[in-house]
Amino acid sequence: MAEDGTRIEGGEFPSTAWTLIVQAGGSDDRAQMAMEKLCQLYWFPLYAFARRIGNSREDAEDSTQGFFTKMIDGAYLEKAREEKGRMRTFLLTCFKRYLRDEWKKATADKRGGGQEILSIDVEQAEERLADENEDSPEKLYERRWALAVLDGVVQALGDEYEVRGKSRLFQELRPFLMPGEEQHGYQGVAERLGMKENAVGVAVYRLRKRFGELMQRHVMATVEDESEVQNELRYLMGALG
Repeated sequence: MAEDGTRIEGGEFPSTAWTLIVQAGGSDDRAQMAMEKLCQLYWFPLYAFARRIGNSREDAEDSTQGFFTKMIDGAYLEKAREEKGRMRTFLLTCFKRYLRDEWKKATADKRGGGQEILSIDVEQAEERLADENEDSPEKLYERRWALAVLDGVVQALGDEYEVRGKSRLFQELRPFLMPGEEQHGYQGVAERLGMKENAVGVAVYRLRKRFGELMQRHVMATVEDESEVQNELRYLMGALG
């Protein structure tokens, strides 16, 4: 499960650039699902930005809800087709416009008719923000965007293992997703799962390989051109520090 509680089905990330935005611009069930995925994946980076520029908890929540209402109404989707670029940058630019243009006049009732567009756990969000020491609202947004991407890919990978009936294997191998002093821990995993230690090493290699493939697919869906994927990956890793 992703950090914000989002479930991402079976690793099904869009395979082409801007697929979510394009799908969300329709009027069918697929469009609604695409917009819901956008909201679920990326509400927290925007909420964190709103809080860091000085908004109260209530105003940050209302602004995030209101922004996605505008997205669902199609107010910003046409701009997406015109501007494209990186989805990460596009969403923040649109959110800034929303705050600038509608901050004083927008209310929860006017924005959503009293209905929530997405579920925001403000208490959990505030706990997550308490650990942040990044002063710049933009830098905080970038870091939280990178974490949302990472969490989404890990969830998709876990879903794939679950479909194959290998959830326990995934949970045991997950600590080794990133390279480190993993060799020391292979023996314990081998004993718990009844595997040979070298077989655990092979399983970790396959896990990392699939993780890399899913990360590439996910990032490809947030940039305009495939040639930008590697640069975006490096930027996200840099944002994570």
